Amino acid sequence: LILASMATINSVAKAEDKRPGGDMPTPVTASTAQQQSMPVWVEAQGTVTPRNYVNVMPRVAGLLQSVSFKEGQTIKAGQLLANIDPRPFQIQVSQAAATLMRDQAQLDGAQTDLDKYETLLKQDSIAAQQVVDQRATVAQLKGTVASDKAVKDNAELQLEWTRIVAPITGVVGLRQVDVGNMVGTTGAIGGGNSALSGGTVSTSIPIVTIVQVQPITVTFAIPQNQLPTLLERLHGAVIPVQAWDQRRTSQLDSGKVAAVDNQINAATGTVMLKAEFSNAKMALYPNQFVNVRMLVDTIKNSIVVPSAAIATGGHGSYVYVIGNEDKVSLRNVTTGVSNKDLTAITAGLVSGERVVTDGLDRLKDGGKIQIVV
Repeated sequence: LILASMATINSVAKAEDKRPGGDMPTPVTASTAQQQSMPVWVEAQGTVTPRNYVNVMPRVAGLLQSVSFKEGQTIKAGQLLANIDPRPFQIQVSQAAATLMRDQAQLDGAQTDLDKYETLLKQDSIAAQQVVDQRATVAQLKGTVASDKAVKDNAELQLEWTRIVAPITGVVGLRQVDVGNMVGTTGAIGGGNSALSGGTVSTSIPIVTIVQVQPITVTFAIPQNQLPTLLERLHGAVIPVQAWDQRRTSQLDSGKVAAVDNQINAATGTVMLKAEFSNAKMALYPNQFVNVRMLVDTIKNSIVVPSAAIATGGHGSYVYVIGNEDKVSLRNVTTGVSNKDLTAITAGLVSGERVVTDGLDRLKDGGKIQIVV
């Protein structure tokens, strides 16, 4: 019985020696600290905003005769969007032209008489007062003709405005007004698109909206303490910005800082920035929420290790450094900025030292390890 008990104790002791942390080395993975440039990114949440947003409103009142765009279509500046019945305006142009023609004929006749009176006055064959009166008549008719030309130009402009054209290049939204409605300079008079307005009568709805999305902008806020560094860099360099999806798994586009707001929000202690993106793939859409990453600096000659190599304890951040005979020593470090899976070490580590990246929870200071791939 005693011999059996001793055998059991020896077998347990041998089993304990084979466990990691005993005499057997602990399997780990490792990486070498490297010296390289480390980008400093500032992350924020942003909202996609169109470069330009236009409510297309009629400039004259009349019957909406036709619509020439498809909803969601990309259109160019100057492209025809809709027509208002032009006939009342064509009549006004004809009336203005007729009035101008009549008054021009009177002016021509009065000018001919004045020329004749001037000749007779030189021959002392007419009273001077008659010449003075004729000069006043000609001047008055010239004013009338000038007024008639202005009236005609205005009538032609009103006629031109019956053709509603796109003021900018962009994407049109959903149609707000149906053909056959009366429209005015503040929108539809007879009512809006029933599917969009709920069947209610509105006097301030546009024909359609247009958004410019190429390029497109994203607005986001950063803390005010980061503003001085940002403004210093803006004077001499382009500041890159990335737009990522909500899960931060896919980069949607890359661009640059376009503008900084002229004041800090006193309530939040932040300042608004605007970044511009080409949006060539149409991955950004107005009012979309995105995650923004802005490159504010690049630290050269940083000591960099994988972020997985860094652990945190009661005395701060630390790593396990691999020394001679594959033994590890616990070393406190000071961490800097992180980028993806890498973290900069500002103190406590030098380039070329190897650190454990996996299996830290099974290690202790002075423990023996076995590096596995």
